[in-house]
Amino acid sequence: MQSRPLISVVARRSRALLGQAGSRSRNLSGSTISKPVGSLWVSNTGHDNSVVPTKIPIIRGISTATGVCWMPIKTIEVPTMGDSITEGTVVDLPVAPGDTVQADDVVVVLETDKVSVDVRAPEAGALVEILAEVDDVVEVGASLFRLDTDVEVAAKPAAAAAPESTPEPAAPAKEEPAAAAAPPPPPPPAAAPPTPPPPQLKPSGPPIADAPAFTGSRTERRTKMSRMRQRVAARLKEAQNTAAMLTTFQECDMGNFMELRNRHKDEFEKKHGVKLGFMSVFVTAATAALQELPAVNAYIDDAAKEVVYREFVDISVAVASPTGLVVPVLRNTETMNFADVERNIAMYAQKAREGTLALDDMAGGTFTISNGGVFGSLMGTPIINPPQSAILGMHATKMRAVVNEKGEVVARPMMYLALTYDHRLIDGREGVTFLKSIADKISDPSRLILDL
Repeated sequence: MQSRPLISVVARRSRALLGQAGSRSRNLSGSTISKPVGSLWVSNTGHDNSVVPTKIPIIRGISTATGVCWMPIKTIEVPTMGDSITEGTVVDLPVAPGDTVQADDVVVVLETDKVSVDVRAPEAGALVEILAEVDDVVEVGASLFRLDTDVEVAAKPAAAAAPESTPEPAAPAKEEPAAAAAPPPPPPPAAAPPTPPPPQLKPSGPPIADAPAFTGSRTERRTKMSRMRQRVAARLKEAQNTAAMLTTFQECDMGNFMELRNRHKDEFEKKHGVKLGFMSVFVTAATAALQELPAVNAYIDDAAKEVVYREFVDISVAVASPTGLVVPVLRNTETMNFADVERNIAMYAQKAREGTLALDDMAGGTFTISNGGVFGSLMGTPIINPPQSAILGMHATKMRAVVNEKGEVVARPMMYLALTYDHRLIDGREGVTFLKSIADKISDPSRLILDL
């Protein structure tokens, strides 16, 4: 007696289509199985009731005498992840083939050069097949996984309280077998002739105690570099190899702006709904300086051997996120006031915390402001973000003794500013003038109002 064939399609819908109640199929006279979309290992029952593993195709539909029954299996492709992103690396597979998912559940996590992307299920169903594994590189538009959307998926139950665990009685310890009899000791070697003892040296000072042995851990741990970290490393090295970077420094008196901020911060927040911070004045001052010296806002097109001058100002600012620092771009800052800048930075900060920053939010930029002062950095030399031609570095504000206009030594809140620029395009005169213009506008905020 031969075993009856088993037709399996992972999803429960296949059994309904075939009219099965159990795990075996009835005889389908005149039925035709459509072209397979994959394969699956299942268990089949032999004539002796033994379980035989069998590899069968995953079918899309079944054609019978009464018509064609199509299985609603959808193929989900790798989504578009930005204009400059053509591929991504699979870093996590939260669900496995055969599991059911709700609409908007994460099925595959991809990591690109700039951000991680969650590929979600478009609707509820059963996961038929995942066409990639962890660490595989997949291209945009390639098939990623298949989903049977006709399977009824129960709603996720509410999390129940964990039952109190009762300690189990300890198992009685097993008696160890008696140790095997030790072999007889070897005969002692012949006694060596006695040697005269070496002369004893008398210590010249007090005895020194033995140093304790080092007992600390000396282990190492290796982790694979993420795709984003590899891209950051490559771009930083590219900047060093391409641009002729030079850094100039200025000190800036923050006292006048801090007094202005303390005097108007409550009224500012009440009217505009955002707090008045330091970034708004630096973005505004940098925008004005970029318009005064267009070369700092330009870049070199190496392929065409041309200098491209941009008539707009897009400033990249660093924002903290759970996965690290991200650099969204403030668009057209020449049209913004203090409140507009603070609102946009607050919006990007919220997106970074929620993990909803899009690639378009971080693409582009004509100039970058890096604020290492939030971590206590006193001075540093930032690295240009290609293809930009300059970057401004902010640092910690410290009380230092300075000489005022009257010749008096007074304590003032001072900040060191650093400007790294591409010397191929920006001359020293332009670089120093640009940074001095920013420092003067911050030290005397009235210059921003008077356009000085």
